[in-house]
Amino acid sequence: MNRMTTHFSYPEPALQKELRSTAEAIVAPGKGILAVDETNEGIGKLLAAVGLENTENNRRRYRQLLFTTQNLSEHVSATILFDETVYQKTDDGTPFMELLKKNNIIPGIKLDLDAVPLFLSQDEVTTQGLDNLANRCAEYKKQGCRFAKWRCPLRIGENIPSVQAINDTAQVLARYAAVCQSQGLVPIVEPDVVLDGDHDIVRDQKVTETALAAVYKALNDHHVFLEGTLLKPNMVTPGHDCPKKNTPQEIAVATVTALLRTVPAAVPGIAFLSGGLTKEEATVYLNAINQVNMKKPWALTFSYGRALQASVWKTWAGKDENTKAAQAELLKRTKANGLACQGKYQGGAASSAGTKSNFAANHRY
Repeated sequence: MNRMTTHFSYPEPALQKELRSTAEAIVAPGKGILAVDETNEGIGKLLAAVGLENTENNRRRYRQLLFTTQNLSEHVSATILFDETVYQKTDDGTPFMELLKKNNIIPGIKLDLDAVPLFLSQDEVTTQGLDNLANRCAEYKKQGCRFAKWRCPLRIGENIPSVQAINDTAQVLARYAAVCQSQGLVPIVEPDVVLDGDHDIVRDQKVTETALAAVYKALNDHHVFLEGTLLKPNMVTPGHDCPKKNTPQEIAVATVTALLRTVPAAVPGIAFLSGGLTKEEATVYLNAINQVNMKKPWALTFSYGRALQASVWKTWAGKDENTKAAQAELLKRTKANGLACQGKYQGGAASSAGTKSNFAANHRY
C-alpha cells in the first residue's frame, strides 16, 4: 500500500468559512487596523510622557478614549488588544469587548510574549509564547476575539539576519498560525524587518524577500489555511540611519515587488506596520503603494499603532477635558490612512505630530 507523505486534511468547511470571512472583513475597502496592544511597560512610557502614573486605571482611561470615539469604524475595521484590555470596561460599566462589537469593530489579541536572545546569534532574538497557546487562544475566542497577532522582529546588520534567525522566525510564526486557526482565530503573521540600521533600500528589499519566502514555506509546511490569514510586514525602506532617502514611489515599487515575489495571492490582505515611520510617512508610503501601477492581488492596508496615536497622546496629555480634541486627531489620522489604502490620499492631514519621528531604537511593544 502506498502512503503519501503529502497527505493531510484541510480545515472543516465551516471553519474555513469563518476564518476567511473574518480575514476579509478586516481588510474591507477603506479600512484598516488600530493597534492598541502595547504591553503595560510600553504604555507606561507613553503615560509618563504626559505626566501620568502607569496604573491600570490610567491605561484603561486612555484606551476608553480610543474606543469611545464616535464613527471610529468608518475607517477602522479591527483593533489589536493587550490581555488586560480584553477584560476592561468603560466608566459606565460597559465591557470594552461589548462596546467594540456594538460599534462594528472586530477585536483581536496580541499573543506573542517577550522577545529573548537567540542562542549563539549576533544579538538576534526569538519570540516566546507558544507554550499553552491553544488554551490561551480558546480563552480569548470565548471572550469575543476573532483574530490574533504575533510579531517576530528581524534586524539587519553586516552579517544578520542569519539563516538561523530567519528560519526560527518562520517556524515560530507558522506554529502560532496553525494553533490560532485550530481555535478559530485568524492569525496575523508579522515578520518585522525593523528600521534600525544604516542599510539601503536594496538590502532591505532582499532581506524582506528572504524572510517572507521562508515564512510562507513554513506556513505551507504547517498546513495553514492562507485564505484565513493576514500578513503584517514592514514596508521596504532604507534603514533609519541610511544617508540616502528614497521617494515614496521608490518605496512603493520595492515593497510591492518584494510582496509579489513571496506572498501567495490566496492571502486576502496585507496590513503594513508603521514601525517607527513618522505619521505622514506611513500614510504617504501606503498611498504610493496603492497607486503604483503593478499587480496587487491582495488588499493593501494599515495596522498602525504609533502612526495613528502619536498626536492623540500629545493632544490628550492625560486630561479629560482634552478627550474630544484627542478623538478628533484619531479620526483625522484614520481617515487619512483609510484614503491611503485606496490610493486616494491627497496630503494635508498632518498634525503637529505628523512629521515628528516615531522611531525608537530596538523598539519593544
